Amino acid sequence: MRLSDFILRDLEPISKQWEAFAATLLPAAEHMESPELREQVAAILQDAAKDMSTSQSREAQREKSMGRGTGLIDPTEETAAQKHGVLRARAGFNLNQLAAEYRALRASVLRLWMDDCEPAVPDLNDVIRFNEAIDHALAESVTSFNAQIEQNRNLLLGMLGHDIRSPLQAIQVTASYLSLLNAGEQVSRAAGRLIRSGARIQALLDDLTEFNRTRLGLGINVIPTHINLADVLADEVEELRAIHPDRQIDFDASGDSQGDWDGPRLQQLLGNLVLNALKYGAQDKPVRVTVTGEATNVRIDVSNRGAAIGSATLARIFDPLMRGPDRQGEDERIGNLGLGLYIASEIAKAHHGAIETRSDDTETTFSVSLPR
Repeated sequence: MRLSDFILRDLEPISKQWEAFAATLLPAAEHMESPELREQVAAILQDAAKDMSTSQSREAQREKSMGRGTGLIDPTEETAAQKHGVLRARAGFNLNQLAAEYRALRASVLRLWMDDCEPAVPDLNDVIRFNEAIDHALAESVTSFNAQIEQNRNLLLGMLGHDIRSPLQAIQVTASYLSLLNAGEQVSRAAGRLIRSGARIQALLDDLTEFNRTRLGLGINVIPTHINLADVLADEVEELRAIHPDRQIDFDASGDSQGDWDGPRLQQLLGNLVLNALKYGAQDKPVRVTVTGEATNVRIDVSNRGAAIGSATLARIFDPLMRGPDRQGEDERIGNLGLGLYIASEIAKAHHGAIETRSDDTETTFSVSLPR
């Protein structure tokens, strides 16, 4: 009997073996009932049988073996394998357990079919076609499983960020109140530490919230108004100078800097770029901020002196969670998530602008171009 016919004939016993194996995948399967454990297996096998019974050219077989084939599955519809991956992710299975289910299914089907074929010799091409179909189903399940896990993680981060804000604000308000009391030097110092630590947590929380919005596909929210960008960024530079009185931050503006942008967002962008320059640039050299009005856009340049950024780091410098290899330990100690440059690039994109970096042995410059 051909393997596709055997699968369709023996769906029930094959499904029972799948269920029995899935029940051993603890702790995820511990409280799952029979229908949940057997979910989608019949449909997955029916898809495999349908694929196997369809003629396939050598070229199509080669394409499928390299992961580029689609078989008979309609790409516009969710397949049984994709649904299975989502359900297993929601049930708490891990990726190894998901793969183990397919490994057990493959072995079970082939063993039962070979026993049924005796004394005849099983068709080798059927084995190849079945393996192709199972590999394709596994790939679809893994893709949908990973997508569901990432969505769950992003939703968790969003809820976490939301729920932390209220107690953090209470801490900051209380610390500010304590700093205003005439309760002695020790209380004032303790209140100051609380205020600084609260501000650091707030900055991390803001970065996490913005990162999470982009991962959920929401992007950075901007509300453009007509502003003088040079004035807005000059205010940000003044704040940065107050926060870092021991460092020199130069500011220069030329040309027309009027346009429609989200001022607070671009202050956030500049703040991230300047803080990065202060952290990685030479400590005894100034950080320069230049705003240049051009014909159709305004350019912001942030430059620092110091060691050049390596080409490998430069290629991935705007990736999320990316940090300089020589400063990772310090970044972790002070609570830096490595999201500043990523968020800066997302803010530029939200304004239909672009950001790029150039670096050599004398200077590193981040350039932001913003259409008016």
